[in-house]
Amino acid sequence: MPSPSNLLASSVPRIGVAVFILHTDPKSQKPKFLLGKRLGSHGAGTWALPGGHLEFGESFEECAAREVREETGLDVGDIEFLTATNDVMPFETSSSITTGTESRVGDGTGVGAVKGKHYVTIFMTARAKRAVDGNSQAETDNAPPKAQLLEPDKCAGWEWVSWNDLTRWARPQLLAQPDAAAENASASINPHIDAHVHAEEDAVAGTSRTLFSPMISLLVQRPGVVPGGQNGGT
Repeated sequence: MPSPSNLLASSVPRIGVAVFILHTDPKSQKPKFLLGKRLGSHGAGTWALPGGHLEFGESFEECAAREVREETGLDVGDIEFLTATNDVMPFETSSSITTGTESRVGDGTGVGAVKGKHYVTIFMTARAKRAVDGNSQAETDNAPPKAQLLEPDKCAGWEWVSWNDLTRWARPQLLAQPDAAAENASASINPHIDAHVHAEEDAVAGTSRTLFSPMISLLVQRPGVVPGGQNGGT
C-alpha cells in the first residue's frame, strides 16, 4: 500500500461542504437540486453539488451560503446539516485537466495529473431566497431560480435534477465497485422503479452523467439519507 505521502496531496484530511439547493417541482412535488459539471480540478468532468472548502472560523452554514453565492449567485436560507461522508480520493489522471490548469488547492503533480486527496464532505440542504443583486426570485411560475455560472473555470454549467436522476446516474458507478456496500446501495436505490424504465431513460441521448466520488459515497456510506425527504420520483 502506498505511503500517505505518495498517495495524498496532503496527509491531513480537509473539510469540504456540499449543498443541496432544494426547489420543489410543482408537478411531482419532489425537490430538485443543482448539479454542476466540474472543471480543472480533482474529479474534472464529473457532476457535483455547489460547494467548496470550509474556511478557518466558518460554521457549516456560513460556508454553505458563501460557496453557493460565489458559484451560482443564489442567496440561500433554511440551511441545515444533512450528513457527512469520509472520502479518500486516489491519484487520478484526467484528460479534462489541461496545460496551465492546476487543482483548486494548487497541488497538481503535472499536466493531466492530480494527487489523491482525503476529504470529509459535509452535506447541507438549503433553499434559494433571492439573487445577490437584489432581484426577486419569486417563483410565481413555479420555475426554479436561475443559477449563474460565476466560476466558469471550475464549472461548465448548472442543471436542476431530481434524486431519481442522481440515483439512476450513480447505478453504473456503484455496480463497477467491488465493495459489498456499493452493491447493496445499488440494489436499494429506488427499488420500485422497473429495470426497463432505467434502460429506457439511460437510452435517451445526453442523460448519462458521471458523478463526483463524494456523491457515490453518500449513497454507499449513508443509505436512506435523502435530501428533502424524497423517495423516488422524477
